[in-house]
Amino acid sequence: MHTVVERELQLKLVLSPERSIPVPALLTYRTADPYAVHIAFHIGSDFPVHWTFARDLLIEGVFRPCGHGDVRIWPTKADRRNVLFVALTSPEGDALLEVPSAAVAAWVERTLRLVPPGTETERLGIDEGLAELLAPLPADDLWLSDLWGPDDWQGGDA
Repeated sequence: MHTVVERELQLKLVLSPERSIPVPALLTYRTADPYAVHIAFHIGSDFPVHWTFARDLLIEGVFRPCGHGDVRIWPTKADRRNVLFVALTSPEGDALLEVPSAAVAAWVERTLRLVPPGTETERLGIDEGLAELLAPLPADDLWLSDLWGPDDWQGGDA
């Protein structure tokens, strides 16, 4: 059975040091996809903007700066509150988001109780999938059997 852990959050899109705008978001973790976290940003358009990145990145980002390239996360204080800054980079542009640290930490803790670090691979079912993929099928018996026998084939000069 697969479980989904969701949390609605009110983030802030930082436009400048003095100005930000609220952005509703949905943070999602699926045990069927145990290495990833998903965020859907509802920015007033018909469709939300989706980002997916490593759960480990978010776990580490709660405690210390981490990430390279497209997703970077670091804890800090804003107006005497503990927050996370999440910097996202894409070909369409860059965004700096302020995220409530306590809400994310509590959500991350729920995901860790469901799928502890180091057990993600067990959720993927790779061994079962490979066994199914490599299992012989009844039709394989035809390919493995010698339909002509050694005397029925003359080697191309018939």
